[in-house]
This record gives sequence, C-alpha cells and structure tokens, in this order.
Amino acid sequence: MIKKFDTKTLDMILDKMVETVGDSKNEIFRIGEQCRSDYESLVDELKDVRRMVGQIIEEGDQLEIKSRAARKHLSEVSMHFKDFTEAQVREAYEKAHQIHMDLTLNRQTEKQLRDRRDDIERRLVGLTRTIERAEHLVSQITVVMNYLMSDLKQVGEALQDAKLKQDFGLKIIEAQEEERKRLSREIHDGPAQMMANVMMRSDLIERIYKEYGATEALAEVKNLKTMVRNALYEVRRIIYDLRPMALDDLGLVPTLKKYLQTIEEYHSTTSISYKNVGEEKRLPTKYEVALFRLVQESVQNVLKHANAKEIKVKLEMAQEQITVLVKDNGQGFNIDERKDESFGIIGMRERVELLGGKISINSKIGKGTTVLIKVPLPK
Repeated sequence: MIKKFDTKTLDMILDKMVETVGDSKNEIFRIGEQCRSDYESLVDELKDVRRMVGQIIEEGDQLEIKSRAARKHLSEVSMHFKDFTEAQVREAYEKAHQIHMDLTLNRQTEKQLRDRRDDIERRLVGLTRTIERAEHLVSQITVVMNYLMSDLKQVGEALQDAKLKQDFGLKIIEAQEEERKRLSREIHDGPAQMMANVMMRSDLIERIYKEYGATEALAEVKNLKTMVRNALYEVRRIIYDLRPMALDDLGLVPTLKKYLQTIEEYHSTTSISYKNVGEEKRLPTKYEVALFRLVQESVQNVLKHANAKEIKVKLEMAQEQITVLVKDNGQGFNIDERKDESFGIIGMRERVELLGGKISINSKIGKGTTVLIKVPLPK
C-alpha cells in the first residue's frame, strides 16, 4: 500500500505528456496543411488538364475531317493516276501522310492527358481522405490536451457520480472543439471562398473592360456587387450565431423575434411561432444572455432530433419572475433514458440553476416535448 505520493513527479509526467501530445498535434497539423496546399495545386492543374483535353479533342475532330478528305483525294489520285502530274501525286501522298501523323500524335496526346486527368482525380480523393483524417486526429488530440490540462473539481462538486463527471467534462470539451471546427469550416467555405472569388472577378473586370468595353465591364461589376453582398450576409449570419449584437443593443425580446425568424427561414419545413406576454423590458445582461441561450438550445434540440413540424415559443415577463415555454409536436423521447443529447439538457439545467430558477422537461414518444423554465428576477 502506497502511503506517500509525490505530486511533483506526477506534475512532471503530465507536463511531459502534454508536451508530447502537443508536438504530435502540431506535426499532424503541418501534414494537413501541406495536404491542403497540394490539394489546391492539383485542383488548379486539373482545371488546366481538362481544358487541354477539350482543346485536343476539338483539334482531333478537325484533323479527322481533314484526314478523311485527304484519303478521299488520294484515292482519286490513285484511280486517275495519269490525269495528275508527278508533283501533284507526291503532294497528295505527303499531305495525307502528314495529316495521318498529326492525327496519330493527337490521339497519343489525348490519351496522355486523359491518363493524367484520371491520376490527378485519384490523388485528390486520397488527399481529401488524408485531410479529413488529419482534422479528426487534431480534434481528438486537442480534446485529450484540454482534458489533461483542465480541472474538473468544480464540476465534481456539482456531479456526485464520478463517471458522469468525467463524461460531462469530456462532452463540454468536445462540444467546444466541434463548434470551433464548424465555425472554421463555415468561414472557409463561405466568406473566405467568396472573397477569393471577388479577387478573381475584380481581375476579370479589368480584362473585360480592356477587351469588350465599359458596358460588359459594368455588367460584371453588378455581378461582383451581388457576390460581395452575399459574403457580407454570410459574415453577419456567423456573427449572429456566435452572439447577436442586438442582444446588447435592443434586449432579449427583439433579439429572440429576429433569431426565431432567421431560424425559420433556414428550416422551411418547420413552422416557428413566438409570443411575448407581459411587460417588455430590459433585464440584467447575464439574464438576457442565459435566457437567449436556453431558448436557442431548446429550439436547436428540436430541429436536430425531434423532426417536428411546429415549434411554439412563449416568453412571459412578470414583475418578479420570467417564464419561458418551448413546445413542439415532434417525435418526443423517453426522459428516463440517458443518451448523448442528455448532456445538452444537463448544461441547460446548470445554466438555469445559476440564475436560481427551475426547469422541467415533459416528453412522450410520438407526442412532442415541452420545456418550461422559470427564473426569478432580481428586485
């Protein structure tokens, strides 16, 4: 039985583990970035090869026509040999031979280009898989590092079950990493790509103006404005998802209205209604943020898991208490059965308890779910 434990040695071991894991993460990240760079280069090369394949096919078609005409002429010369001079006969044979050689070379070039195109496409598939695996490994390693460096004692005081404490801590970290990865991809696939296209289109406008004049260039400028407007819309949407600025400027009620309208636009198969009862007033910042996040989490849970056609959100502000009701007509669930999604419910309960409130969740399979939140307001 060990009576004394050297905490300094344990700290040294943990520090070494974190350092080693961090180095591994950086190396995998560098591999992923190199693969991304190779991927982009291959994409550009593939565009060029496809363009060259199109050109060589078109040239081959023209050579095929010329070859048929040359063979036909050569056949006529052979049949009526005496009607042509020696120079004409030689020219006919040389021309037919040259066209045949050009056509043979064209077909060889086409085959080489097609083989190169197929090879690039296969390499792109392999690079895509490598990039995905690298992202997955970096995400997993980040979770391990955060867990190694985090202190779960405060969570342990709230959760008596040690296993649940460990799972909850990991779920929090995983959720943070998934959110960061989602945000990174949204920015990369949305505004970043759009701005790259804007740069390309701006260069194109200069060429169009020089080659076709101001009218064509003006039409391209209009297209460019539309692209910039779409990029601005995407940036604003991402910012809104992170934290709506209207929450600080206008307060809880107007921000909820706008948020639910926006969500309904993105999910056209689900109807979302909102009703506000009582006095519309500003609340302390922590209350407005917490209540907004609670409604947001509830609505997102419905959209992800409930397959509901209708969501009703009701907010009632009284003098001493605020009540939030989120109700849907989805498939429901067994509240006694713990699943991965239940960690989201635990997070909601934690947030409500920090405000000194209460939350109740009633659900039946096939009959939807009702979330009721009551939070006392400070005097």
